[in-house]
Amino acid sequence: MTLIASPDDTILTERGISLTQNGKILLIACGALAHEILALKQINGWDHLDLQCLPAKLHLWPNRIPAAVEAAVINHRNRYDRFFVVYADCGTGGLLQAKCAELGVEMIAGPHCYSFFEGTAIFAQKAKTEFTAFYLTDFLVRQFDTLIWRPLGLDRRPELRAMYFGNYTKLVYQAQLNDPALDTKARKCADRLGLTYERRLTGYGDLATVLATVG
Repeated sequence: MTLIASPDDTILTERGISLTQNGKILLIACGALAHEILALKQINGWDHLDLQCLPAKLHLWPNRIPAAVEAAVINHRNRYDRFFVVYADCGTGGLLQAKCAELGVEMIAGPHCYSFFEGTAIFAQKAKTEFTAFYLTDFLVRQFDTLIWRPLGLDRRPELRAMYFGNYTKLVYQAQLNDPALDTKARKCADRLGLTYERRLTGYGDLATVLATVG
């Protein structure tokens, strides 16, 4: 199976393969999870799962996520019998869960991807004392300037750093891959934000176990 990305790397579709095959399930996922989901599909041979990723920048406007998911489901209703939404709540305040219930589709549980990468139960326990931590994943380390630094205006007004991050004490890098280059980049991100640095090799966490049950 060959998957190609659109120019903005947010929509993934199949080339030369019909999407009308019986038994196929469409994953509607955050673009920030594309690399990890494709890796899990390849590792596990999950050929019954097709993937469409919505733009990762929707996280800048969480209120737009439910409508974007709904549009994707409606657009593909005639080609798939089942859908699975690979978003957690992601700042929608329960609106995404309500929308999925309305559409009759399932979604991954949890408040955000930091939770399911760490393991939802483990993350919930740590959150009791770790409320001053700022989290990055592999994707966010790679896209730090595009999705964090520039959208927050820190490239133009570095004095805003204290306003945004003054109440944080550390940056936690949840590493999906054991990549020294990403570790180095994540450490530099922490330095730029004026935070102490901690790295945790989480792997795919609950994302792998949940997707293994979809089918």
